[in-house]
Amino acid sequence: MSQRLKDIMTQNVATVTPQQTVQEAAQLMSQYNVGSVPVVENGKCVGIVTDRDIALRAVSQGQDPATTKVQTVMTTGVVTGTPQMDVHEAANLMAQRQIRRLPVVENGQLAGIVALGDLATQNIYQNEAGQALSSISEPSSPTM
Repeated sequence: MSQRLKDIMTQNVATVTPQQTVQEAAQLMSQYNVGSVPVVENGKCVGIVTDRDIALRAVSQGQDPATTKVQTVMTTGVVTGTPQMDVHEAANLMAQRQIRRLPVVENGQLAGIVALGDLATQNIYQNEAGQALSSISEPSSPTM
């Protein structure tokens, strides 16, 4: 019997709104020891902001983290899963789309999040997690 995302997802997810500052998002990431935070407006996942987004789209551009809004650096068009989605299907989706974190949405509302690490800690999914990580970690050429 296959597992569903609802069986392995983290349910209590720290979130930010698009109007919060990059500094607030970074503080949440530090507090919860995570590398990304879903961006939620009226319960709906409208984006995700990662530590990489903050570093590349704000800090490296000289923007002030205390005044820069999350909406200016977040990634939109986020790929999501559902609580009923099969874990194998989720792993394949993550590999295909080259993403490490999959927000889980039910009835248009954020219900949880699944990270690649969640798949790796489940013995039966270690192979899928490895394949997904291999696909996600395709080397890219530096732009110089």
